[in-house]
Amino acid sequence: MAAKLAYIFFSMILVNNYVLVKFLGICPFLGVSKKLNSAFGMSCAVIFVMTLATAVTWPMQQLLNHFDIGYLQTIVFILIIAVLVQLVEVIMKKYMPPLHQALGVYLPLITTNCAVLGVTILNIDNGYTFGESIVCALGAGVGFMLAMVMFSGVRKRLEEAKPPKCFEGLPITLVAAAFTSISFMGFGGIIENIFKIS
Repeated sequence: MAAKLAYIFFSMILVNNYVLVKFLGICPFLGVSKKLNSAFGMSCAVIFVMTLATAVTWPMQQLLNHFDIGYLQTIVFILIIAVLVQLVEVIMKKYMPPLHQALGVYLPLITTNCAVLGVTILNIDNGYTFGESIVCALGAGVGFMLAMVMFSGVRKRLEEAKPPKCFEGLPITLVAAAFTSISFMGFGGIIENIFKIS
């Protein structure tokens, strides 16, 4: 059991990274990754929302299935995520005003961040138990943080670089994101071989 949980956790960080492999949550990845502080703060908020949303949506899905209204999953999950994001925003505004100001419009965008919704839905689709779902959400959040923090370093280097005129701005950022994404493909077989699940 512990090996399976470790496998889920580390595969969500490296092999099945929601940003760099599944390409979910690209909006905050490109929008907030310019500065390390805002990238880290946004990542902490996403980890909190992902984990809490999973803790609430998993039992909610069981309730929806019990009443044969599982088809309302997406609508219910979005509403739950929206409430949680509002909670995070109120807490940040009161206790962390500089971070709240730095994140700006991107904090409410967690509501529509497809990575958060993707984690909650894919946990159900993969047939994970409640504990496995929480570990998966936590791993996905840590993977999101790793991608954000790593890419903020890449973007800092890009600001100092002098790319050809046609690559200046967004094009060079997307090329750098593609190379960062390709680097995660190298972890493909490592996790499976470390955690052999029978």
